[in-house]
Amino acid sequence: MIHLSLIGIGTGNPEHVTLAGVRALREAELILLPRKGEARSDLVDLRRLLCRQLLDEAAHSRVVEFDLPRRDTRDDYLGAVDDWHAAIADVWGERMARHLPQGGRVAMLIWGDPSLYDSSLRIAERLKGREGDAALAVEIVPGITSLQVLTAEHRIPLNALAEPVQITTGRRLRERGWPDDAPSVAVMLDGGGAFQALSPEGLHIWWGAYLGMDKQCLIGGPLAEVGPSIVERRAALRERHGWIMDVYLLARTPLLSRPGE
Repeated sequence: MIHLSLIGIGTGNPEHVTLAGVRALREAELILLPRKGEARSDLVDLRRLLCRQLLDEAAHSRVVEFDLPRRDTRDDYLGAVDDWHAAIADVWGERMARHLPQGGRVAMLIWGDPSLYDSSLRIAERLKGREGDAALAVEIVPGITSLQVLTAEHRIPLNALAEPVQITTGRRLRERGWPDDAPSVAVMLDGGGAFQALSPEGLHIWWGAYLGMDKQCLIGGPLAEVGPSIVERRAALRERHGWIMDVYLLARTPLLSRPGE
């Protein structure tokens, strides 16, 4: 039996890892760290740092790195993602079988939280019941999400008083526009500037990149005023670092107003 812990580690700050996450990490016999190429080496470096800082002398964890398969960029997005997840599941299964042939405890450090726009749970499901693989039990350890860090750094709530918020992707915002009946919209996985597809009048944006890291960058204000600056700054940061992870919140109504205002 393989016991797989998917540990949400927040957005790069070791202080954001919960005590439950530290416990699960220290109990693991095998910790798998994905490498995403030289351009995104910061991500595996941060995971290495977490392991060095959080594993104590009593832990007997073996840290094993692997190269993450590349995703096909063909037009069939969902089909390409499905094939990509299958390839990743094969790599996970091979590493677990090689290093824990009799079963044991495995940990994976998941950026943010495993439940929010992350595929680790879906990939783990592919390993359950596969012929030749050990039985698999999955544990989820929640982590701080980029949206929580974004709102904390901008000192705003996620939603207007008594109003809902919709969480979506840059792809859907660009293709479908502003969601119906959504006073505020949180946007993740944006390839760059999907908000430019919206009419900026009356919209406010709070944007953040590299949240929780030393190179964190924040911009907020009326979309008509700061939108072009975000696009320009994002491009410059991506050019400088070779990669970028960002997220933003858009709102039609004030997020900090009192009743009656």
